[in-house]
Amino acid sequence: MADEPKVPEAKEPEQASRAPDGKPRMMVKVYAPFQVYFEGEATSVSAENATGPFDILPQHHNFLCMLVPSSLIIRTSEGGSKTIKVHRALLHVKADRLVVFMDV
Repeated sequence: MADEPKVPEAKEPEQASRAPDGKPRMMVKVYAPFQVYFEGEATSVSAENATGPFDILPQHHNFLCMLVPSSLIIRTSEGGSKTIKVHRALLHVKADRLVVFMDV
């Protein structure tokens, strides 16, 4: 009998790091040219673009958008939250890292 081609084994998706309470978390940095508003781990981020409000959670697909004037809400991995007023900003998500460039 001829050797059958080997099929690669299915791999588990990469697991996001987890907060002390077991929730998945991601790294978040919110900054402007001369100020860092937030840098740390978060379990979710709520923002708003021209289409409307949305949430970013760990393992979100790569994403890029402009934010409209609104409030950016970061839910930290310690269980608290931080609200930052946004005038205009660029939000970028890639590989469990979320970066918001303010005042662009």
